[in-house]
Amino acid sequence: MGQSSFLSLAREIAHTHHEKWDGTGYPRGLEGEDIPLSGRLMALADVYDALICKRVYKPAFSHEEAKTIIIEGRGKHFDPEIVDAFLACEQEFLDIAAKYRDEEQKAFA
Repeated sequence: MGQSSFLSLAREIAHTHHEKWDGTGYPRGLEGEDIPLSGRLMALADVYDALICKRVYKPAFSHEEAKTIIIEGRGKHFDPEIVDAFLACEQEFLDIAAKYRDEEQKAFA
């Protein structure tokens, strides 16, 4: 990867976004602030995206349903401060989700 900070950050995110605040995640079982900030941020963003997007195995959840799941994961799955930041800027999550919604989902909006 050389010295590229972009690629180093991408590697860090890929290796840590499945870690959980309480140490029950993977691949290394990191806990709390031992998880790099980039991984803690991406963990929440990744879960939010997975919840609000339709998958072959599940329908898309509403923002409110996703928000409830994220709040329930505060201090367990997610860094409490990251959840608080999500709640402070949740309208931005809604705006971004609407902008990049799949064409099929736009037809039903």
